[in-house]
Amino acid sequence: MVNRRHIRIKVMQSIYAVLQSRSDDLKKQEKFLLFNIHKAKDLYVLQLLFLLAVRDLSMEHIEIKKKKYLATEEDRNPNLKFVENSVLKSIENSPALKDYARDKKLDQWKDNREYVRIVLDQMTEDEKYLDYMNSGRNDFKEDRDFIIYLFKEIVAPNEKLFDFYESINLGWVDDYPLVNTMILKTFKQMKASHSFDLKDLVVKEDDEEFLLELFRKAVLHQDEFTDEIDAKTPNWDTERIADLDMILIKMALTEFLYFPSIPTKVTINEYIEIAKDYSTTKSSYFINGVLDKLLKDYNNSGKLNKIGRGLL
Repeated sequence: MVNRRHIRIKVMQSIYAVLQSRSDDLKKQEKFLLFNIHKAKDLYVLQLLFLLAVRDLSMEHIEIKKKKYLATEEDRNPNLKFVENSVLKSIENSPALKDYARDKKLDQWKDNREYVRIVLDQMTEDEKYLDYMNSGRNDFKEDRDFIIYLFKEIVAPNEKLFDFYESINLGWVDDYPLVNTMILKTFKQMKASHSFDLKDLVVKEDDEEFLLELFRKAVLHQDEFTDEIDAKTPNWDTERIADLDMILIKMALTEFLYFPSIPTKVTINEYIEIAKDYSTTKSSYFINGVLDKLLKDYNNSGKLNKIGRGLL
């Protein structure tokens, strides 16, 4: 499930794109924003297909060794434990995965096998892989634990694979941690007696409304917010304030004024954390200071209208 922080990051990026392009076509940007956030599921499925591609390439290597003129006993009777891993079989047999991959034409690994080969080579040299292959056990838990290790320690951190995804879709840079976390959660929940459950990285209806409303109101009220920020930063020329800092402050002000059910503490904490990841080293302190001043003004003037959970 796509979370609110992820939504805020996508909105931040879209506002930045609007300001840079100086476009006033908000409808077009809204459509792109929705399209971009729903693309996370493509990445989720591609990562699962990547694991199957690693398995398939491993099987190819086994078949090639069998056909060697001077094949050894090990070549003729190979250890098939990895290629017969029950978790990978469950993923492969998922109708939902097959249908989604077919409908979205997700077949990138046929033409980009160098990334598969890099991971396979790294895996086969890993001590955990050797232990797994030679443990003498044959149970679902061991299969699942190894796939979790393979994904978490070898696939997900691979920089070349990450760069490949970035070259396909720049928006996947921010989706990558979310998707990988969801995949690990999926694996951990798998049981031997159940078929593979392809998760829906859907945006809930209320979250989609939040996404669009936050984007629209932050853009439409940006001039008004600029004046308020100017008043609280007399020693700063607004042109010297980092673009992302201004955007994050305006998004927070939008939540203060137009989202009555979101507590102000939640809003402030969220944008401080986003600033730590996406802006300058001192941005979080600056944003916190400005928001604190403006929040006091809103409270004193009665502009703040929080209800229910928003009063916490």
